[in-house]
Amino acid sequence: MNLDLFPPEAPPAGPLDRLLKVSRIYLEPDVERFTRGRDILARFPDAERVEVRSHWNIPGLFGNEGNAEAWNRIKGTTLVLGVKKAMRFEDNGRSADFIPPSAANGCVMSCAYCYVPRHKGYANPVTLFVNIEQLTAAIRRHAGKLGPKTVPNTVDPRYWVYDIGCNSDCSADAGLSDNVKDLVRLFTTLPNAMGSFATKLVNRELLSYAPRGKTRIRFSLMPHAKAKLLDVRTSPIAERIAAIDDFVAAGYEVHLNFSPVVVTDGWQAEYDALFQQVDDSIGDKAKEQLAAEVIFLTHNERLHEVNLRWHPKAEELLWRPDLQEAKVSQGGGANVRYRTGFKGKLVEEFKQLLARRMPYCRVRYAF
Repeated sequence: MNLDLFPPEAPPAGPLDRLLKVSRIYLEPDVERFTRGRDILARFPDAERVEVRSHWNIPGLFGNEGNAEAWNRIKGTTLVLGVKKAMRFEDNGRSADFIPPSAANGCVMSCAYCYVPRHKGYANPVTLFVNIEQLTAAIRRHAGKLGPKTVPNTVDPRYWVYDIGCNSDCSADAGLSDNVKDLVRLFTTLPNAMGSFATKLVNRELLSYAPRGKTRIRFSLMPHAKAKLLDVRTSPIAERIAAIDDFVAAGYEVHLNFSPVVVTDGWQAEYDALFQQVDDSIGDKAKEQLAAEVIFLTHNERLHEVNLRWHPKAEELLWRPDLQEAKVSQGGGANVRYRTGFKGKLVEEFKQLLARRMPYCRVRYAF
């Protein structure tokens, strides 16, 4: 038999194949000392390697205003590898109890409202940190010092919750390295803690991680028409909803993240239809454990200026001076949010809509 007539089948497309074709890797000098660093580099043998002193200070990449127009090209071709130095934990109290030192920063996706680019400036490719053993050890020590969670709160009644995806999307990161798998497995060994992350990408590789109820995935949802404009390079809303039952069956706790809620004419009808779509699509097991967080849009003046360079149509929805007021963030950023008083009414209206269509879905917090 001539085997040349039957060439091997191509491997199935991965979740990042359409999003990331790595042609250049910026890496700190110590990256190759770590097994995870060598593993990631081996995945992209043909990529150009550029050594840099710091993953935060890359000449020509960060802080280069000329990169605004190349926003998605940079995201789709560039990877940064670094070593996490500061093992700092931040109190949260909303999505999680704590934000641990991150295993990644930045994202291959391009949501127009994302806050992470505000800190990098004009380019926001994903950065992976290769010293994962030090990161997991830090979380283990932190959780060990806390002891049992004796007072239930709105984050979780039983476990201390750590948001492992505050600065990136873990579903995407999992397609680039085993960092996310290591974190998911870590929490199965911690009796008093669980992990959590929000995502806009369906990566079914995570179904094999065996989380044993100790990782919470928050699927981010918004009306389909808005997502097509604002959630650039992400999984379609219908695909995210269709994945909920499978992730519950695989041992994840699955919540919903209605974020950001963007106010436009007719937003109530759009969300009513979205709630009905979720209700029609998920099974009883998912409904029994479902909860949601609701976050109305906060935008940023600097990001607004960047977006005007690469995605001005999005700014027609996001930048609404007629509805918004200035707000200085904790970090000193010039943000805008829906006006005080008006926003409170919006939040209550949203919660009433949700309760009517999905009464089983409790709201953990809304603002």
